[in-house]
Amino acid sequence: MSLFSGRCMCGSVTVTAKPEPASLSACHCDMCRRWTSGALIVLQAGAGSVKFDGPVRRFQSSDWAERAFCGECGSNLWYRVTAPGPMHGQYHLSAGLFDVNGMQLGLEVFIDKKPDAYGFAGERRRMTGQEVFEMFAPKDSG
Repeated sequence: MSLFSGRCMCGSVTVTAKPEPASLSACHCDMCRRWTSGALIVLQAGAGSVKFDGPVRRFQSSDWAERAFCGECGSNLWYRVTAPGPMHGQYHLSAGLFDVNGMQLGLEVFIDKKPDAYGFAGERRRMTGQEVFEMFAPKDSG
């Protein structure tokens, strides 16, 4: 996939990333819905493929992740896994930062938390909260 360039609403923060996979994801967990007033729609990217510049503010939103926003306009920038494990350092970049025309929604997580008030058309992989926690958890070495 090619490099994506984006920016926050006021342009103070710029972001470049190489998303992997080449599709959008939506999270319906309680925190994401509180943060966005709906599903958080993101592009996923590995820790080494994201560069940013500008007044980024971070908030440790749980024991295993941080959220970031523009220090000037407040635009949501990303959710990043901080806990050890196979997903450590992975970014979930707000899709609103980029031109995502032509991309498809490929995954919905915390589908068991999605309110009845909205839904996305089409078929895609859907994971419950328990399935997500199992995916992010460090694997036992014994």
